[in-house]
Amino acid sequence: MSERSERTIRHSSVAARGAGVGVTGSTEGPGGSPERLHRLAVATLDGNWEHDHTVPSRTLYPHQWSWDSAFIAIGLAHVRPERAWRELESLFDAQWADGRVPHIVFNPRLPVGAYFPGPGFWGSAGAEGAPAAATSGIIQPPVHALAAWLAYRRAPSDAARAALRRLYPRLVAQQRYLATRRDVGGGGLACIVHPWESGLDNSPAWDTPMAAVVADVAVMRAYRRHDTTHAHAAHRPTDLDYTRYVAIVASYREDGYRDGGLAGRHPFLVECPLFNAAMGAAEHALARIAPLAGADPGPHRERAARITEALVRRLYDPGTGAFQPRDLRTGRLVPARTVLGLAPLILPDLPARQVEAVVAEACSARFGVAPRMDRPLPSYDRTAPDFEPLRYWRGPSWMNINWLLRRGLLTHGRDALAAGLGRSMVELVATAGCHEYFHPDTGAGLGSPAFGWTAALLLDLLADAREPAGAG
Repeated sequence: MSERSERTIRHSSVAARGAGVGVTGSTEGPGGSPERLHRLAVATLDGNWEHDHTVPSRTLYPHQWSWDSAFIAIGLAHVRPERAWRELESLFDAQWADGRVPHIVFNPRLPVGAYFPGPGFWGSAGAEGAPAAATSGIIQPPVHALAAWLAYRRAPSDAARAALRRLYPRLVAQQRYLATRRDVGGGGLACIVHPWESGLDNSPAWDTPMAAVVADVAVMRAYRRHDTTHAHAAHRPTDLDYTRYVAIVASYREDGYRDGGLAGRHPFLVECPLFNAAMGAAEHALARIAPLAGADPGPHRERAARITEALVRRLYDPGTGAFQPRDLRTGRLVPARTVLGLAPLILPDLPARQVEAVVAEACSARFGVAPRMDRPLPSYDRTAPDFEPLRYWRGPSWMNINWLLRRGLLTHGRDALAAGLGRSMVELVATAGCHEYFHPDTGAGLGSPAFGWTAALLLDLLADAREPAGAG
């Protein structure tokens, strides 16, 4: 065993003991009984419910997060369908006039300083078109239309249909915002303006574009990070990362969160494969929702096709057989091989050539284990020299990303791989509990315990309420 591997195992052993689970995943988890796991998931979601939404966790994330709420609604539809719709509607109540859905909606009942960066830092009240609620000024992957469609499919009713009809124009406005104001590169894809918008906050995919962001370390001295109070600093982004995050927000905030002219002035501009795959999947979902809302599904299908074509044309790298982010400030694809590059598999109209290449990449030594995908995929190439199995998005496995990839495998007829991946995801929770993320090799639970989307997507897996391959 290499010195690096020994250090990894020693460190993961400590983390695992702190989570009440052995390195081999054999001790104090909730156990593998579907009934026990179901009860654990429901109890986690009930414990995180906060009057009209679910917090990701009671410790590290005490407000409402955008794509967390989408994934949580999918799970709630199985057990608390009325809450699933309240979850989505409360989020969209904070939608901006231009259609953006903010990545955080702040709970005014919490004390100032409960989370950094908080509402005072974002200053949304001073931005044109912001809602009455205090929010951030940035967004997250648009998985909400897919979540709304799946919530309806999981628990159809007159009330669910009425909620879907109410959400439909707001979901359309979200897509319109992305397709118009965020097409900075002019190639038919949405651009993210901050790593946080990708959902994979400090992925190695952002190292190259982040390196160009001027970091004034003195700026961070005025703030106090709360994340390292609740999680080991070795598992979280570094102080340098946070200094750059703050600098990027400040640039956007000081210009009133305007999107016009971003190409000439903003320090971080990237076309992300996962973000745009989610945008394409949203159009496919809206095509299914539209008839229920009395609308024409045709334009949604056309936009979905254009997004898929643009993804292949602009972000597919034949050399790696995966999709890579494009740094719009340099025009170059980012070379890091991360799980972002596998996300377009969720698109039902992804061409066969790209499907084969992405599945091969997912099953390679970098991410999976061929011929059976019997452990969750890591967030980064495990063969890379800078792979970190404990640090946030730089190696660990995440339930939501693996859930999306499982859905992509089912969509393209890879049922055996999807079954293996699904079993391995359930086993993670059975051995470590509903953690935020997991060590990709040992299964040790990392990050926040009692994490919302882990519990919600576990419920979806347990129900095995998947749709036929190709269904949206």
